[in-house]
Amino acid sequence: MGGLRCYTLPMRTLNDIIPPSRRKEAGPLPESVNRGPLNLAADRPPKFPYTTLVIVAIIIIASIGALFYFSKAEVDVTPNTVSVAVQASLVASQSSGTLSFEVITAQKIASQSVKGAGTKTVNSAASGNLTIYNTQSKAQTLVANTRFATASGLIFRIHAPVTIPSGTTAKPGSVTAKVYADQAGSTYNIAPTSFTVPGFSGTPQASQVYARSGNAMVGGASGTVPVVDAALESQARDALKTALEPDLLTSIQAQVPSGFVLLPGASAISYEELTSAPSATTGQVDVKEQGTITAVVFPNAALAKAIATSATGLGYNGEPITIASVNKLLLAATEMPAPGAESFSFTVAGTAPLTYAVDSSRIAAAVAGKTRSAAEVAVSNYPEVKRAVIILRPFWRQTFPQDPSAISIVAKNP
Repeated sequence: MGGLRCYTLPMRTLNDIIPPSRRKEAGPLPESVNRGPLNLAADRPPKFPYTTLVIVAIIIIASIGALFYFSKAEVDVTPNTVSVAVQASLVASQSSGTLSFEVITAQKIASQSVKGAGTKTVNSAASGNLTIYNTQSKAQTLVANTRFATASGLIFRIHAPVTIPSGTTAKPGSVTAKVYADQAGSTYNIAPTSFTVPGFSGTPQASQVYARSGNAMVGGASGTVPVVDAALESQARDALKTALEPDLLTSIQAQVPSGFVLLPGASAISYEELTSAPSATTGQVDVKEQGTITAVVFPNAALAKAIATSATGLGYNGEPITIASVNKLLLAATEMPAPGAESFSFTVAGTAPLTYAVDSSRIAAAVAGKTRSAAEVAVSNYPEVKRAVIILRPFWRQTFPQDPSAISIVAKNP
């Protein structure tokens, strides 16, 4: 027998055993294997979102706070308006009665250069209007030729007696009167200023009766002045009057006190020829004309009430009311009231648009403590209310506060 033979077989791997067609590609190792030790933090349960809840709570609280901060109890009222035909005879009084009046004035001076025609000698005194005030509790009468003095000692006089109504320091009685310089000459052509009454010196009336001029004193001249042809002068003065009228009407409107109205026809314009003066252009003369407008004004509410009371079929019961516009009304009077007049009779005709005034305290008291629906019924019964919009916030509020002062009443344009 032959001897034993030993053979060394080559080593085979698993790949050598599994056929290629049955092999599966080996994927990457699980992450837990790749990353080494286990990540315990990733396996913990999530934390409770306290921060998110706090933020949400803050938002909710802020929203509720905003609702209460911007809370509102308000009634928006559109006032009722009526248009009435007017044909009434009325009487206004300075110191008594339901309808009062005031007299206001305005002045303007216009000039035009025309060709000169020689010279003439003049000796004229300046003049102008004063408003005389009285703070006494009784009327004060001033006789003709009563003196009025400026701080520099210039004297002016009234040529007719006047009576100044009584008044107070806060609201003195007043009249307008024309005064004339004590002497001729241009020295008295002074700017608006204050005046005292020298005759009252050393008496209580010295501080209780005084005057002010609203416009310059004009017309004072002495010596030789230029003249112009009469026809040219007349033509120039007519042109000046035409130019002055709209300016005077605009100026008097600016003088109307707050809360008063000036009706068409309630004013009168007068003109005064001022002394001509040499023009800056050689051979030319400045022709000057002064216009003065005097107007009677009335408190809007008082005149509206008088008109509404005189209207038939309106059913007016004395509620607060105002005139929305005076453009379609016309005042007529025999004459404008004289300085110091206590009463003024006139007629007014046309169409008056009247707007009821909203009494905020009355509306607030009517809806205080009421529900939305009850408040709507309450305000609808007032003649001054054409339409009312009720605003209650927050949205869940359905009742007005008990305190009327906590309720806002807003009057809208009709």
